[in-house]
Amino acid sequence: MKRVNIRFLGALFSFAALVSVTPSLAHAQGAEGENVAVENSLHLDHVQTVNQGTEKATEGNSRIRIGPGDLLDLKVFDVPELDQVVRVNDYGDASFSLIGGLHVAGLTVDEARLLIASKLREGNYILNPQVAVLIREYNSQGVSVIGEVKRPGVYGVLGRQSLLDVIAAAGGATPLAGASATVKRSSDGSTLTVHLTRDAQESLASDVRLYPGDKVIIPRAGLVYVLGDVGRPGGFIMENDGKLTLLEALAMAGGNNRTASLSHSKLIRKTGTGYAEVPIRLTKIIQGEDPAPPLEAQDILYIPSNAMKSFLSRTVPSIVSSASGAAVYHGMP
Repeated sequence: MKRVNIRFLGALFSFAALVSVTPSLAHAQGAEGENVAVENSLHLDHVQTVNQGTEKATEGNSRIRIGPGDLLDLKVFDVPELDQVVRVNDYGDASFSLIGGLHVAGLTVDEARLLIASKLREGNYILNPQVAVLIREYNSQGVSVIGEVKRPGVYGVLGRQSLLDVIAAAGGATPLAGASATVKRSSDGSTLTVHLTRDAQESLASDVRLYPGDKVIIPRAGLVYVLGDVGRPGGFIMENDGKLTLLEALAMAGGNNRTASLSHSKLIRKTGTGYAEVPIRLTKIIQGEDPAPPLEAQDILYIPSNAMKSFLSRTVPSIVSSASGAAVYHGMP
């Protein structure tokens, strides 16, 4: 019987153990590589999510300029030590950690974050800084609301404020407010006319966002005057989107009295050179033989009385003077 070499068997067992361990080790290293890849993927996804969030947050503020007194919220991704809230001083400067003071007044939030990121990169503080800048408080400028509102003034814009929000903050429109609002943009000086209506759905659909520095003007609604031998002479607001016909104005004035001289009625209209007097056949209009002409703001419908034909000799200035002192009515009695 042959003798077995003990040293040979030991080497054989060692080789078998090494062969059995190698796949497990390779599998472990592959799993570790996969974990690292997944971790890196998650890290990149997180960075992308932060960047997208920053872009969404700053997209709405891209037209807003930083000004003195504004409160800035600065965040640097993965470097919480640099997160800070900074107030812009009266000179338009703000002091940031590591990079010191920067002049940020007049910059948009996008321009400010790019400036801060470049300073961090140039100073070798962070290799690839991901910076987000938000304006937490707008103290430098607000939205001016003037015209036919209950409390005209300047109102701060915090967050996403719209035209309806600012009008509500100003106490709402007065009964004499017109059917539109004019918005002047501070960014480019352009103007925008927004239709105001009592319909809730239409008002929400036409609502626009406002930015600090914008101006909102609510003009007074147009007035027409019905004077003479009518039931309720005075001035009447053109509520129907600024549209009003002669018969509608006569109905708002309570109609003509029995003593009125309809055939001698006249329409007095303001022109660029003064007042023009236009005779109208009111009898034909009431009977439906002639169309009811549309009225313009500041028009005066004058219906004299048969018993006082001397009114026909009245001059236009005297009639206009009577209109200026007439009572103003809002809607139907």
